[in-house]
Amino acid sequence: MVKVGLTGGIGAGKSEVSRLLASYGAVIVDADKIAREVVAPGTPGLAAVVAEFGDGVLTPDGSLDRPKLGGIVFSDPDKLKALNAIVHPLVGARSAELEASAGPDAVVVHDVPLLTENGLAPLYDLVVVVDAAVGTQLERLVRLRGMAEDEAKSRMAAQATREQRLAVADLVIDNDGPLEALEPQVREVWERLRSA
Repeated sequence: MVKVGLTGGIGAGKSEVSRLLASYGAVIVDADKIAREVVAPGTPGLAAVVAEFGDGVLTPDGSLDRPKLGGIVFSDPDKLKALNAIVHPLVGARSAELEASAGPDAVVVHDVPLLTENGLAPLYDLVVVVDAAVGTQLERLVRLRGMAEDEAKSRMAAQATREQRLAVADLVIDNDGPLEALEPQVREVWERLRSA
């Protein structure tokens, strides 16, 4: 088994890289997806978030109002730290379960947005960073995700810098260009991971 950490700043295109790797046969352990699962209605994770942030972070149907919670935590480092203290251990436990269920010859790609911020690089055999210029990230968040520029900048500022991510990279995928330029790079990374 090869354990890979995949990361990149918000808007860098990490999700597309993850999708491509999955199409080649990688086992994807998606930290964001798991983070949503562990705070689904009725879970101990959601109960802990509500205990910390109040009922105001719930939608009328009792699920987590992620945009509202994001607005709270991405503008206050202490509140972000409190949220991470609840969610990260739950995500880590579920990720370990998924990894353990992969076959011995699997390439297991852990899609971890906050890999750099949380000092997780040593947990993986290789770290792949999806890289894009700050201006490209901002433009994608505003144009493709419909974020206000201030919100996009706030979310970007809450993450590691581009330089910090590149410092932990074993392999870098440059996603500053068009989508067509991405696939050949990801295919090349996949071939390297298969032979690692």
